[in-house]
Amino acid sequence: MRAGKILSTIRNPLKMTPITETSHQPLANARRLIEFLHGLGNECPTAPMEKARWCLLDALGCALLGARQPWSEIMTAEVLADGTHGSCTIVGRVGNVAPSHAALCNGTAMHGFELDDLLSEALIHPGAVIVPAVLAAAEAAEATGVQMLRAIAAGYEATARISMALGMDPSQRGFHKTSVVGPVAGAIAAGVAMRLPLDQLLNAVGLACSCASGVKNFAVGSAGMVKRMHAGRAAEAAVRMAMLARRGFTAPPGAIDGKFGLLDAFSGDTAKPALLDANLGNRWALDDVWVKVYPICGWIQGVVQLLLAMREQSGVEAHKVARIVVATSAFAVRYNGNTEVADTMDAQYSIPYCASVALTGDPGDPKAFSLDAIGDPVRAELAKRVELLVDPVADEVYPKQFACRVEVHLKGGGVLHAQTRDAHGTPGNPCDIGEQIDKFNRLASLSGFAVPAQAVVDAVQRLESLTSVTTLTRLLRP
Repeated sequence: MRAGKILSTIRNPLKMTPITETSHQPLANARRLIEFLHGLGNECPTAPMEKARWCLLDALGCALLGARQPWSEIMTAEVLADGTHGSCTIVGRVGNVAPSHAALCNGTAMHGFELDDLLSEALIHPGAVIVPAVLAAAEAAEATGVQMLRAIAAGYEATARISMALGMDPSQRGFHKTSVVGPVAGAIAAGVAMRLPLDQLLNAVGLACSCASGVKNFAVGSAGMVKRMHAGRAAEAAVRMAMLARRGFTAPPGAIDGKFGLLDAFSGDTAKPALLDANLGNRWALDDVWVKVYPICGWIQGVVQLLLAMREQSGVEAHKVARIVVATSAFAVRYNGNTEVADTMDAQYSIPYCASVALTGDPGDPKAFSLDAIGDPVRAELAKRVELLVDPVADEVYPKQFACRVEVHLKGGGVLHAQTRDAHGTPGNPCDIGEQIDKFNRLASLSGFAVPAQAVVDAVQRLESLTSVTTLTRLLRP
């Protein structure tokens, strides 16, 4: 049952006394989920905490590189214009700011160059919201390293379950689920980091549901910078709502799955509230994390990996290629087929452009997606030789897997074939810990910040021994 009955009474209508209503009781699914996640703040299994550690490191690497991008610099300048009062760190910057301001800047940076992680089946970016929210809340509360790991685990779990309960309908109608779910899941994570009592955590969730927002117009035209801030705005709202709840600001208890709550407003009859609390503790969202290898849309990772392998193993070069056929899901064909790229994000979301980079350059190099690079005539011409088809297998397994098939037709008449269901980095073909550390070190180096990368890795590896997360956050300032 998704909504309770509202009973209204009017007392002394001649004096225009306001209508009073009996409040909704928290509905079973959301309440049970929040109570479970609140409990993780006291005791969390080892396995999800260990995976949370590497999600933290991945997000910090993304933040270091992302902080160098123009959108992050604009956001940081705007925040610093408001002053530097507070106790929290903006990654790559000296000085302190308010917790919500730190979350805004760090979330924008983490989501700022298409390298942050995904929850594959839930189709959502967790790290760029949960990590900055936890980082700021934990730093403000001087939480321990253990509490930070517990909060990250709780936040990823909330992200996955709320996203799955919302289903695909919000995305298909143009909402960006990262910024719809992010404030709510982030408020849970921040609340766990702050050790909010259960009643305050429930209020933080209720408040955050009214902060859900974000449209995907960036996906159908010139993208601009707006998507870059979606995770930052979600993290900012998450921290602010947790702080308000701690001060006693209240909210409706049925804001997730009550009448006109988050699920009802965004998904209506297609919502699946039972997924909020199904198999709690038996499966973990952190088992479904997809660590990106290249700074491009997730749907394109497999295509680029297949073409790079062909280039390395068979010596495929751009001038030898007559055409490239990419067969993938209908969703990717519809939204990732742009050949007229105008800015960095256009390039990162274009299968034709990314395919051309795979055969002419290094798709792991951020400069391959700069304004100068996307104007390269060789790449532009090769991108026009890319044909997209809907592959029945890819369409069947989407979104649990992101399968693709690639054919490279050579001018001499030969055809090279390759296919994958699981790009490297996905849960079916995961990056190992060594690769994740290498990714962090590479991004830290590319950022140019004078941040001691090895010391950051060491601090993340011994996070349980840190009595205050400020030991880690101080390392993130040049």
